[in-house]
Order: sequence, then C-alpha cells, then structure tokens
Amino acid sequence: MTGTLRRFRALPLRSRLALLVATAVAVAVAAVAAACWFVTRVQLEHQLDTSLRNVHVDDKYVETLLTACTHPGQAAAPQVGGAYVVQLVTVSGNTCTAPKASPIGVTTDDIAVAAGLRDNALHTARAENGKKMRVYTYTTRPPVPGLLPNSFAVSVARPLSEIAEPLATLSWVLLVVSGIGVVGAGAAGLWVARTGLRPVDELTEAVEHVARTEDLSLRIPVEGEDEIARLSSSFNSMTASLASSRDRQAQLIADAGHELRTPLTSLRTNVELLARSEETGRPIPPDDRRALMKSVTAQMTELAALIGDLQELARPDAAQPGPLQVVGLHDIASAALERARLRGPELTITADLEPWYVRAEPAALERAVVNVLDNAVKFSPQHGTIAVALRGGELTVVDQGPGIPAEELPYVFERFWRSPSARQLPGSGLGLSIVARTVQQTGGEVALRPSPGGGTEAWIRLPGAPQPPPEN
Repeated sequence: MTGTLRRFRALPLRSRLALLVATAVAVAVAAVAAACWFVTRVQLEHQLDTSLRNVHVDDKYVETLLTACTHPGQAAAPQVGGAYVVQLVTVSGNTCTAPKASPIGVTTDDIAVAAGLRDNALHTARAENGKKMRVYTYTTRPPVPGLLPNSFAVSVARPLSEIAEPLATLSWVLLVVSGIGVVGAGAAGLWVARTGLRPVDELTEAVEHVARTEDLSLRIPVEGEDEIARLSSSFNSMTASLASSRDRQAQLIADAGHELRTPLTSLRTNVELLARSEETGRPIPPDDRRALMKSVTAQMTELAALIGDLQELARPDAAQPGPLQVVGLHDIASAALERARLRGPELTITADLEPWYVRAEPAALERAVVNVLDNAVKFSPQHGTIAVALRGGELTVVDQGPGIPAEELPYVFERFWRSPSARQLPGSGLGLSIVARTVQQTGGEVALRPSPGGGTEAWIRLPGAPQPPPEN
C-alpha cells in the first residue's frame, strides 16, 4: 500500500488529477450499476412471486392430474399456462407431476402446507433436471373423494431462468456502459486537468523564466477570482515587490556611492596636499595646517557617520526589531538631550518631559531620538532655541530653522533624500529614514510639519506600556 501511494505521488499532478477523476467516476458508476442491478432483480422476483400467487389451478385439472398419477393408464393432464409447472405434494412428501414436467424437490415447508400446518409457502427449489424453480405451495382438498385418502398441497412453479437471463443481459449492458463511462471520465478528467492546470503551467514557466533571466518585469494575466487567479495575482505582487526592492537596492548603492564620493574626494585632496608638503619640504603655514587637519577630521567623522548609517540600514535583522523592553521614553529623551547640548553649545534647548513608558529596543529608540535632535541642531540658527516636550506619549522637537517647504515634506523620510537648501550641510540623508523605521517597528507614528512660530516641528507618538516595577 505504501509503495502504491509512493508511486501515485510520483506521478505528475495532471496525471494524478485525471486518475482521481476517473477513479471517482468509476466508483460512482459501479455504485449506480450495482444499485440498478439489485433493484431490477428485486422487482423481477416480486413480479414472479406475484404471478405465482395469482395462479389458481382449477379442480378439474387437479382431478385429471390425480387420476393420471394414481391410474397411469388414464390420459395425462395438460400443462397449465405453458410456463407453469404444477405439482401435487402429499403429507408423506410424495409428488405427482405431469408426465412431461420434471419433478421439483419437496421441502419441509411444502409438507407443512400439505399437513394443514401452514396456508402457503413460497421458496426456491431445484427440479430433477437441475433447473432452479420458484415454487408457491398452497392447501387444497381432493376434489373427488376416494381418489387420495390423505390431504395434499398444490405447488405452482416457474423457472428462475426467467429472471436470471434478463439479469445477465442487464449485467453485460451495465458493464459495457460503465466501461464507456470510466473511459470517458478518464478522458474528461485529463481534459479538465489540462484546462485547469494551464494557469499553473503558465505560472511555472514564468517562475522558470524569472529564475533563468532574472527578469522581474514579467507579469501573468489575472482572469477571474478563483484560487489560480489569486495565485497569479500574488506572483505578480511578489515580482513587483522584488523589482521594487532591487531598484531600491540599486538606488541605495548609487546614492551611497554618490554620498561617499564627496567626502572621499575632499579627504584625498587634503591628504595629497599634506603629502606634497612633506615630499617637497615646503611646510604649510601653521594656521593653514590646523585648518587642513580640522577639515580632515570633519571629513573622517562624516565618513564614519555615513558608514554607520549604511550598516544600520543594511544589517540582516534591520526589518526585525531587537529584544523589546519596557523603557522610559523620558529617560531616553534626557540622554539624547545631553548629547544634543554638546553638539550645539551655543543653542538654548528647553525640555518638558513627562514620564512615559514604551516597549521598544532601547539602543534603536535612543538613536532615533538623537537623530531627530541632531536634525534640529543642524538647522537651528546660532543662539536659537529648541523646545523639546513629552506629553501623553507625544514627543515634539521644535526648532527655529528655515523650515521645510510643503512640497518636500512627503520625501523627508526617504533614504539619502536631502533638501536642495541643505545639500551643502554635513549629513548623509539617512538619519530620518532610520527614525521612521525605528518608530514604525515600535508601533508608533512620526511626522515633520511646519511650526506655527517658524521652523520645523518633529512629532513622534509611541504607544504606552505598563510601568516596570521598581528595582530592589
């Protein structure tokens, strides 16, 4: 059984579907044929039994038959109705049958009827010539007193071949019809399998084409709303997502190369200038040298920040947040404020932080808040003010910078996007994209909008979490 099942599973899907359809139809046809055969047999037997019960042998025939049996020299009794066989049965089990008829075996039921213990009996018996007979026996009395001293019964019989022959013919007819039905079902199943699996074949060819050529622009026509249509639609969505991901990856590489080229070019120029000074023995003036070294340091810092942002975006688990913990957003904001004050010592940074606990990855959340504050520090004018507030789970950072035009707001969270007015400032264009990803992974929302008093307001909302128990 296991080997047969294994071989069945090894067949192509189309062959399995056709075989299953043919098998199901064969079982159904066999069940219907068997039911038809049995119903027909029951009906024929019922008709035969009814016809036997309706036969009544008249007294003259019984008298003639008795005379022929008790006085062999008398004239033989004629047959009744041609197909019927009449036989007399005595209490002792003796029989009296017309001379040309084959005697039928007597049963205990026949003797019981002859003895008056039963009114009638209906059964199957075999005649001396080997034929099976359907026999109906009923009681009677000798019509001529003195011809037969004991009681006897009359048996009327018909051969069962009258049923067997039509049933045999019907069996052959049903067998032929069933065979034609099974063959037709197999052909129909194969056609249905081919028709039904055509979209699957197209999908298979499309997948093989994509695997062979890496052409993600291929789309499969979607027809209807069935499972195959859903599968085709899912495949189209998958290839579209893969194509978009590959385009974003290519764009990320191109943008990263572009962003890396500028500081690397400047750093290379400064290093070559220092090297040329050493090779020619012509020292650079101290003030120029200090400015050059400061520029080199700033460029290296910018490169390090850019590489760190790229690593953050490209790490394998970037789409999955790290272990979540219940942390105080107010504590993280306080730590980020200290770093912001160091980066903008000439700025006035105010803070109004209410306690608010969230479930997040502490390091990623702190980096996101630091990026928001760095953005505010970068665009704030000298001696400007940055207002930071945390109320009801909403963290707002308001600066007094030039603001962001309304047409640029939809792009501020995209990778490497930088406002045309800010492209001369240091930065990689990745900070806000990291903020958006971190906040979304934490289940929150982030947005930038113009501040009513001028500048930009960064708004972050994070869902709250139960306050952790105090540590002992």
